[in-house]
Amino acid sequence: MDIEKNLDALAQRVAYARDIMGPRSNDRLEAMSRDIALLAPQLDTLDIDEALDRIGDIARRMSVLEGDLDQLLTPMDKVRIVRHPQRVCLKDILENVYDNYTEIGGRDEVSIDPGMLIARAYITRRVGRRTIHHPVMVVGQEKGHGQEFRNGGSIKPWGNAKALKYMKVAARENIPIHAYVSTPGSYPIEDYPGAAQQIAENIYEMAGLDVPIVAVFSEGGSGGAEAIALADRRLMLSHGYYSVISPEGAAAIEGRVHGQTRATPELIEKCAKHQMITAQDNLKNGYIDAIIQEPPLGVRNEHFDFFKRLRADMIRATDEVVLSVQTVSFLRRLARRRAKKPENVEDVLIRWELNGKAREELVWKRYQKYTKMARHAFVDKRGIMEKLAAKHMEFFFSIYTTLRYEILKRYQKKLVRVATDVTDEIHVVTSRMDRMTCQALEKLGLLQLGRGDDSALTSLSAPAGDIRCNETSYKSPKSLEDREISCPHSGTRGCLDTWARDLFGEFAGVCPTCGYHFPMEYQWYMANVFDRGSVHEFNQSIAAGNPTGFPLFDERIKKAKETTHLQSACMTFNASIMGIRLTCGMLVANFRGGSVGAAEGEKFIRALDLARKRHQPFLAYVHGTAGIRIQEGVNGLIQMPRVTLAVRRYIEQGGLYIVLYDTNSYAGPVASFLGCSPYQYAVRSARIGFAGPGVIRETTGVDIPPDYHSAYNALSRGHIQDIWDRTDIRANVHQAFLTMGGSNLYYR
Repeated sequence: MDIEKNLDALAQRVAYARDIMGPRSNDRLEAMSRDIALLAPQLDTLDIDEALDRIGDIARRMSVLEGDLDQLLTPMDKVRIVRHPQRVCLKDILENVYDNYTEIGGRDEVSIDPGMLIARAYITRRVGRRTIHHPVMVVGQEKGHGQEFRNGGSIKPWGNAKALKYMKVAARENIPIHAYVSTPGSYPIEDYPGAAQQIAENIYEMAGLDVPIVAVFSEGGSGGAEAIALADRRLMLSHGYYSVISPEGAAAIEGRVHGQTRATPELIEKCAKHQMITAQDNLKNGYIDAIIQEPPLGVRNEHFDFFKRLRADMIRATDEVVLSVQTVSFLRRLARRRAKKPENVEDVLIRWELNGKAREELVWKRYQKYTKMARHAFVDKRGIMEKLAAKHMEFFFSIYTTLRYEILKRYQKKLVRVATDVTDEIHVVTSRMDRMTCQALEKLGLLQLGRGDDSALTSLSAPAGDIRCNETSYKSPKSLEDREISCPHSGTRGCLDTWARDLFGEFAGVCPTCGYHFPMEYQWYMANVFDRGSVHEFNQSIAAGNPTGFPLFDERIKKAKETTHLQSACMTFNASIMGIRLTCGMLVANFRGGSVGAAEGEKFIRALDLARKRHQPFLAYVHGTAGIRIQEGVNGLIQMPRVTLAVRRYIEQGGLYIVLYDTNSYAGPVASFLGCSPYQYAVRSARIGFAGPGVIRETTGVDIPPDYHSAYNALSRGHIQDIWDRTDIRANVHQAFLTMGGSNLYYR
């Protein structure tokens, strides 16, 4: 019976290797399959020793073959490894890496999502006679052990909400978080709280969790991975992948594949290669800190040595995070450095609880870590004088804000308080004398006291004029056409045809009958929303590039630059609205659909930093965004946590961060640095969501209603706070600046 089991196990290894190699055939693998098939009917005629010898010979040859095949793996082969049903899952890791654990959080399909597994686990260290039990909070996507029940690791919004809840519990209990990423991507659903909104909240809150976080990537699919992966140490299994989109999804976009057709295997292989998704690629680019080596052709349940290695690497990574922020004796540091081998890593006692100062330092180091990422992935065309001028201005504003807001403001408050008290006393005396004089004149019949009904005791601002009447230097090219335009709702709402010069001129692209919003150029907003002559762009020389060397993408980027006269899809500028100075980051739909890459993320970060130093409100105007630029791979995906960390730092220091959506706004930016804003608004023309209709159909097989992503549905789901008419943007933004935000804004 054992002989037959061993032979069957060999046959399964051959079948597994075939699955991994995909459409490619291998002569040695086929020969191995034939040898196993020929040996099976001979087992009854062979004695036990001879049968064991022949099986042992095949097993040794199979091990050598697996090692050789491992050297030939392509990026797409590694994707197949990660997706294979025999791949190690999170429950296997809990059973073999941790000494004890208890699942928490429930498994209810509707409100909890069983695909997200949470466990309170322990790692036990024995150093001499001492025993230390390290509690940790384990979070991660579970794909196996009832895959249909787990939804293949594709997490719904409430699953990510569950993970965030217990990560916050870990922060309250001052215990580390171990996150295991194994997801093809989040489930694209907008039901409350919404996929994009929940991922944005997860990233924002993880940025401030003041306990060590270690993440391990097996399958890191897009925003679903980022929902739990903002970590102090990021490790990756050697056969895993980490990508902005699946190779099939990238091939569908590159090949412009629609409907029931599928991209060719050759194009899928090409996209997997050029997106630089493997562990080795991500380590080279600085997006992970270390690689955990797997057995040939990927880790499976029978590889117990791998679990020992994983345990040692998790302990070492957690120790490194703690040592980076906590004072430890020289002897223990020296001993820790000598504990290189997995069997020695537990011999040095390091406690994982952090004190208050160390916890603050941990969050600051996390911010610095992510800010430094992807700086190699954009093109900086600024000359040396421009760079020196930028540094000079940063230094100037740092000194200026320190003097004005941190030193002088303290004394200013005292002086204002004294002056107010003196003014109030003078007002009491003068008002009494004035009242006595008026009463005397009234008795003499020389004065009639007014009894008007003036109920407006205070006013934040003067009534705003109608921006449709503003004369601007910009005219929409559509307004120069001499033709009539029909509203799409004319059949149902009786809208009359309107001349193009009136519709796109006086009416700002808004149907005068039903209020339907026609698309308008981003230049129209710059000319009509902001004060005339107040817009001053900066960092325009930071340009989008092709950091992955994606085929033919250099030509597309060059064409986008020539067509739009922009260097990237992001414009950052200082401007004013009714006299209030602000900083604005604008995503322009004309440039590659407003997709975000390394250049766009860097410009957003620098703009937020400038707004923080100048104590200005920040407006993120989304003229349109298609998501993360897939051709940049993880260089684009990493902008989700990078920019969110900058947003969090800006908001925590009292800044006012407002997001305004227009046209189509989808995917990564909405699921991170845009969606984390407490103040999100939309123009009536906006369509907002985590994934577009095509992606939802491809991943779920569901056709969504036409208005699924409309601004009104986004409002009903709580994604945005209000819907604005285009002609009211200027007045509404000004009102928001006066009534919302922290007290450190300069005009307060």
